[in-house]
Amino acid sequence: MFLRDVLATDVEAYQRMRCDPAMMAELGGPLPAAHVARQVRRDARLAADGVALIKMIVVDDTVAGTVTLWRGPGDGAVTEIGWMVLPEFQGRGLAKRAVRELLDQARTDERADTVHAFPAVGNGPSNAICRALGFSLLGEEDVEFNDQVIRTRHWTLDLTRPETGLPR
Repeated sequence: MFLRDVLATDVEAYQRMRCDPAMMAELGGPLPAAHVARQVRRDARLAADGVALIKMIVVDDTVAGTVTLWRGPGDGAVTEIGWMVLPEFQGRGLAKRAVRELLDQARTDERADTVHAFPAVGNGPSNAICRALGFSLLGEEDVEFNDQVIRTRHWTLDLTRPETGLPR
């Protein structure tokens, strides 16, 4: 497994993740294909400009998912991490490895002191990743995503804290 920057040509992979009802079940439902095509072009620009870390998770030359670290808009915005792994690649620990790798890069680049994650309350695997990687649970809250309100668990990770003792 390795991570690479998202490219404008990653439309098919984005559509497989973001237009699929099962993949988007915890995120308010599938997105329209035209929206996703615009989103991948925007994300490719943000990654190329170094504004956000938007990576494709690649296994054997095939895109298996995405992992992204970005700063929200406005004053007081938080730095957030999120990830998606296609169904045929789930259960292999790829998301956990990709999240850890991106957090290591963010720590090295000094992108933020604290990273936030907001997996849906019902998303057991993503909440388990947060727990396993040393995030602290602040509680539950409603978050707006794609014009929908989603009940999430709010996790934070202090990137200034040494990693000692965290499982690899």
